[in-house]
This record gives sequence, C-alpha cells and structure tokens, in this order.
Amino acid sequence: MDFDLTERQASFRNRVRDFMDAEVRPRVGDYHRQQAEGGRWKSLEVIEELKPKAREAGLWNLFMPPGGALQHVDESFPFEGEQLTNLEYALCAEEMGRILWSAEAFNCSAPDTGNMEVLHRYGTREQKDEWLNPLMRGEIRSAFLMTEPGVASSDATNIQCEIRRDGNEYVINGKKWWSSGAGDPRCKVAILMGKTDPSAKTHQQQSMILMPLDAEGVTIERHLTVYGYDDAPHGHMEIKLDNVRVPPSNLLLGEGRGFEIAQGRLGPGRIHHCMRTIGAAEEALELMCKRLQSRVAFGKKISEHSIWEQRVAEARIEIDCTRLLCLKAADMMDKAGNKAAKAEIAMIKVKAPRMALQVIDDAIQSFGGAGVSQDTPLAASWAGIRTLRFADGPDEVHNRAIAKLEFAKYAEA
Repeated sequence: MDFDLTERQASFRNRVRDFMDAEVRPRVGDYHRQQAEGGRWKSLEVIEELKPKAREAGLWNLFMPPGGALQHVDESFPFEGEQLTNLEYALCAEEMGRILWSAEAFNCSAPDTGNMEVLHRYGTREQKDEWLNPLMRGEIRSAFLMTEPGVASSDATNIQCEIRRDGNEYVINGKKWWSSGAGDPRCKVAILMGKTDPSAKTHQQQSMILMPLDAEGVTIERHLTVYGYDDAPHGHMEIKLDNVRVPPSNLLLGEGRGFEIAQGRLGPGRIHHCMRTIGAAEEALELMCKRLQSRVAFGKKISEHSIWEQRVAEARIEIDCTRLLCLKAADMMDKAGNKAAKAEIAMIKVKAPRMALQVIDDAIQSFGGAGVSQDTPLAASWAGIRTLRFADGPDEVHNRAIAKLEFAKYAEA
C-alpha cells in the first residue's frame, strides 16, 4: 500500500495551496468588508476578481473534463476543466476548505459542482448549451431543490412536489426549502426533484427537471438562517412553486429517473464536502495551537496545561484518521465506482462532520469569548459544518446503511 502522492496529485494540491496563500488569504478582509456593505444579496467583487486568476492558473472547474473529453460532444464544445479524479480533487478540496468561501473562486462550489456533474452526465446537448456552458464559465450560479418542509426528506420517497404533464408543458406545484444558492442574484436555474407518477413503483415516481428561477410562479418566501447566519450572498431559501410551467425539453434523462440521477450526483458531492470539512478542521487546529501558545493563564502558557495537550493530540489523530478514510473512499470511487464505495462514502459522511465539529469546538474553547464572536472564523465554521450532519442525509440513515452492509457479511446462508 503506497501512501505517497503521485507527481500529478502533489502538483495540483500544491498549486491550489499556493493560490490560497498568495491570492485568497490576503483578500479575506476584503471579502468581509464587501459583505458588510450595502444589501446582503449581491455579487462580491473579490470573488469576481479572483476567478480569472484561478482560471489563468489552470485551477478552474477542477472536477470537470475538458471540452474534447465530454461524452457525445465535439472538440469545439466550449467547456473547460481539468478532469481531476475523485482522489486528486479531494486533496485540492481540503485546501479550499480552509477558507470556506474560496471554492467559488475556482468555480468549485456547491451546489454548482453537483449540478454541473448532473448536466454533464445526464443532460442533452441543448441543456448543456443553455445551462452547463455558462455554469462552467462561472457566469451564472445554480440551486438544487430537493428538500421539503412538509415531509421527512431524509426519505426522499416522501417528496410531494408535483411535476405534472399538461399538453406541451410540465407544471410544477409545491414548496421547497434549504434551496442553497438561490439567494445569489446570479442564480438562474435550479435542478428540482418532484413526483411525476404517484402510481409508479416507489423509486420510479420521482423525476428531475430544470427550472429557471425567473419563471412565473416561482416565489422566494424567505431565507433560512443557520444558527443565525444568513450565508449571504449564497443563502438557503424557502421557495413556493405555484403552477410553474416549463417545456418538456427541461426534463432530465426521463420520467421516473430522479433517484438514479440523485445517486449519481450525491456520491462525489459527499467527498467534496468531507474534504473541505477536513480543511476547516485543519484551519481550526492551526488557530488553536497559535492561540494556546500566545496566552498565559495561571502562570504559564495555556498550551502547557495538560488538558490542552490532550485536546490538540486528539485533534491531530482524528484529522489524520478522517483524511485517510476520505482518501480511501475517493480512491475506491475512482477504481471501482460509486456503488462499490457506498460503505466508505457513508462512513466518511458520518465521520468528517463529527470530527470537525469537535476540533472546531475545542478551538472555540481555546479562544474563550473571542471564539464565539465574529473576530474569528470559528463560530461561523461550526454553524456551517453542523448542517452537514444531515445535509446529504442524516447520520442515522448512513449508519443504517453501514450496519446493513456489516450484518450482511455475517448473515447465515
């Protein structure tokens, strides 16, 4: 078993790391200043200024293939990407995770990453022309509408939003929430999951469809906060859909294939989230170590108190264990496919947020009152990562899947 990075893996990881240090980190102050100026829901200049620099550095759409490699697309199709493997991208995503807003500068932020993968895998040429192309150029943003307030969405068969065929149109009715990204004024399209045939088999009732955010009948009723944070300009919106009409050409793959698309979308996305989470934990550990060595309490540096030695040691152990599990999952996805790696994907989805929350919480404790204020990124980081314990499926669902696979190993014939 070889744990050394290949030259390509190390090169991309180091290039992203260098870009973060040279271009992104010096602009953190600008980002927060621009966020505080004027209205909340707006495009930030600092992001738009970083995008062409990342593109010029060859750090753009890292997870997507270049135009000539796209399936059923000719060489002139104007897409660009680096087509990193899951393992290669995982190393880069960790670096981006150290500053949570940085992924957009590389055009690698959620939910655009997952939506681009869906369009690439399942979209028609016309759908790619209209939506994938501007997404890959970083000109627009997108949203993913799956969760609903009226049902337990951890079981997606509960989804009730209706997608009904009416002549030469589909009509959408229902309500969605936690529609991440829909607060951004550049958000132009959503991939929506709804029910097309309630009488079909359980996992063939749902479909996915492309819905322009400016379509008549789409109403953003409110933005939802995460522990008081509005996450502007990205946002998490509750959206009412009242007789929203879209053409049949907006349907993805075909009626009844929503779950098939969802499984193709969520595997890689979970790896992206988990590696960014590891980056956030690394950032918290660095801040904690520097803080503990700079403050004195009861006659000695705080770092010299034994409880903090224990906490720092546990943080290092847990981060490194989590990274290895995540890299294993990514490597299995690359070599054997998402289905073969389902146990590892489920395990890392449970492990990464739990680990990061503990490390960040300890870091907050090391800062005292400053840790829960806006003077450090720790409080916002903790709040954001707490949502990941159910954003792509709650821990309980993943643990159930892991346990079923484990029981199957030892079941009697």
